[in-house]
Order: sequence, then structure tokens, then C-alpha cells
Amino acid sequence: MTRAGHLYVHLPFCSHRCGYCDFVTVVGRRAQHAAYVDALLRELELERALLADEPETIFLGGGTPTFTELPELVRLLEALPPVGELTVEANPETVTPELARALRRTGVTRISLGAQTFRPELLRVLERVAGPDDVRRGVHHLRDAGFDNISLDLVYGIPGQSASDLEADLDDVFALEPEHLSCYELEAKPGTRFTHVWGTELERQADAMEDYFERVVARLTGSGYRWYETANFCRVDGSGRDLRARHNLAYWLGRDYLGIGVGAVTTIENRRWRNTPRLGRYLEALAGGRTPERELEPLDAAVRARERVMLGLRLDEPLPLAGLWQAIDTAGLERVEQLGLAESVDDGIALTRRGRFLGGAVTAELVA
Repeated sequence: MTRAGHLYVHLPFCSHRCGYCDFVTVVGRRAQHAAYVDALLRELELERALLADEPETIFLGGGTPTFTELPELVRLLEALPPVGELTVEANPETVTPELARALRRTGVTRISLGAQTFRPELLRVLERVAGPDDVRRGVHHLRDAGFDNISLDLVYGIPGQSASDLEADLDDVFALEPEHLSCYELEAKPGTRFTHVWGTELERQADAMEDYFERVVARLTGSGYRWYETANFCRVDGSGRDLRARHNLAYWLGRDYLGIGVGAVTTIENRRWRNTPRLGRYLEALAGGRTPERELEPLDAAVRARERVMLGLRLDEPLPLAGLWQAIDTAGLERVEQLGLAESVDDGIALTRRGRFLGGAVTAELVA
């Protein structure tokens, strides 16, 4: 049986829930942080045979992992196996000198910091706790602690945002010189409080998304960043370091991964499962030494092949088609090549620059 080389750990706790968020989160609950870390470590012990003896990456996501009580977060980090890349997501207001030093001391190699925007009025729209100065302070604390691999998250298409706001955000990003950037189109789920309040403005912003996307790519690639995945950019600084997010790269390359924690997903060979999103049930099961309730999804070869194509085409490297032809619509492939949106490269296929801007539409043409 294949053993996963990548581990995802979900820490759901947050100080509050932003209106546009649809992740599995729990507000506050500080009294349960220790019990939750106990549950995570029990689940990891129960599933350890599914994880490689020497995994390649670990990613702590949330929620806000750095909102977890620091002694419990440190206890968790110290219990994890050593890896080449250990990423922790953080919200800027949680990053103190003490936290930064503790993360560095416990083997964390990479921080993903949720900036979203540097415009105060847009942060209020997103219901974010952190202000622009919190982002700057957070980065400085991390640098002082010795971190040399920091990623910032940036969001565009926020209600009330203008093209000049986005340009100013990029200026503020460049001033902080992050090694990596994730730039996302705002996705507000239908039926949420956020879409009810901002529905009309979200519709207006939808018309500007293509322009925003092209601005982001032009500014970042023109400033020495590699556009290596649809929404992700890493610095190319001549040091020879590969600053791509190795954990996320594993997802896009179709690698197997183990997920632990409430709501976490695992994909190994022809199986996928999602843990219960209910914190109480998760804690109760693992306190009793049982695996949590799970939603199972069988995966056949055709499904894995289609996923491999859809995710692999997000990257700036050719997608090898060996073993994937069943997922390719050959007539669609011919059409997009004639339109200059994709090109055959050796035994694979790659989207052209324009094809990458159109992204999902081109992929839909290609997938059988």
C-alpha cells in the first residue's frame, strides 16, 4: 500500500469568523485547545501506518493555527515527525515575538500569513481583525526570529475595491519582500451573510476579475516572481532555492496525502475521506480511542486521471500525459491548440500564457 508523503493538520480555532469564510472553523473555545491537540495526536497515532516514515511536508491550516494556545501549539509541533518543509498558517494579529521564536524553535520552516489587503476600509468589509500595521509587524517579528520563507495571501475582487487599491496593495507587498505570494479571487459562497450584504457589489466586481488577475500577474512577474501556479507566485532570487509551496505542489501533482483534524481530507490511492466537521463528535471519538466519523468517497482510475489533468494544468510546467489519455478529449485538445491556448511539449501538454489566463475554460475543453 502506498504511504502518504504529505501531512495536513487542521486547527479550526479562530478569534472570530469572517463573513466570507467557508472553512471548518470554531470561534474561541480556548478551554478545548488542549483536548483538541490530544485528539490530533491520537488520530496521528491511529493513522501513522498511512504516513511515510520520512514524510516530505507538513502543513498546519485552519482556522487560525496560531490562535491555538501557544503551549498546545508547541506541544503539537514538537510531536510531529521532522520534514523538509513545515508550514504554519497565521493571521497577522496573532504573530508576537514570542510566537515567532517558538515556531522557529520547533522546526517550522515556512509561514503563510493572511494579509488579504492593506486597505483599512477593505479589511473592514472582509471583517478582518488585523490592520495593515499588524501585517507589517508580523512580518518583521518573523524575520527577527530567523524566518526566510514567508508567504502572504492577497485577495482581489473585494466589494468596494478599485484597480488603484489593488495596485497599492501590490506596492505594500513588494515593500515587505515576501518569498511567496498567493493571490486569490474573492469567493463568497451563495446564501452566506456576506453575499446577502454585498451581492450587488460582488456582481460588479465579477466584471473586473479578469483585469485584476492580469494586473497581478503582470506586476509580480515583472518584479521577479515566478507565476508557477494559477494563483501562486514565488520569488526567483538567484540563490538557487526552490521557493514554491512544496506541500501545495503535492496536491497539484496528484500526490497522496493524509489529513488529520476536524473536517480534514485524506486522499490515498483509490480512497478519499473527510473527517466529521463537528468538533464535539471528533473529540468524543478520539477520546475513546476511535477514529472519527468519516464521509468516504471511492476514487476510480478515471476520477484520479481527470483530477490529475485539472490540477496539473494549473502549473507552469508541462503535464505529462502518460497514463492520462483516458481523461483527455482529443478533439478539445486539437481545438485549444489551434486557438493558441495550449501546446504539445514532448510527451505532455502545457497551457500558453493566454491559456493560463483563461484557465478553467481551457481545462473544461480538454477534459473528457
